Amino acid sequence: MSDARVEYTDRQPTEAPLSVGQAIKYLAIGIYFGIVLVKAEVVSWFRIQEMFHFQSMHMFGIIGLAVVVGAVSIALLRATHARSIEGIDITPEGKAFQRIANPVGGLIFGFGWALTGACPGPLYANLGAGYWPVMIAIAGVIAGVIAYGALKPHIPH
Repeated sequence: MSDARVEYTDRQPTEAPLSVGQAIKYLAIGIYFGIVLVKAEVVSWFRIQEMFHFQSMHMFGIIGLAVVVGAVSIALLRATHARSIEGIDITPEGKAFQRIANPVGGLIFGFGWALTGACPGPLYANLGAGYWPVMIAIAGVIAGVIAYGALKPHIPH
């Protein structure tokens, strides 16, 4: 096993394209995760509005549980010096806080979440559940990604 370490940069990694088997596997996992999100009502506009109006603890409990699971997972990765299948060290590292970009990005994300009733990931679960009006929000997400890509070089750090 090598002591190679993954370096995270702004450039895209060059990887071989997915095989058909891998694509099917990832698609199946995504569909399963989408079903879990729908059944747990995590993608429900009403549940999200209840959260923003402090009328229900449902979403706060799910978000809190996700934070705990993530923190425990990161601690376990660090404590066990985990390695990938290829033998590369898995060393999650934080990113530097950006005084302007982080608060502005958080506000934009929060306003979008409050207006659409979903953060970007669950939008696709809603689409899969047959809520076609969510295509408007998905178009907004895509426009936001394109705008960010164009503006990133000009955003102060």
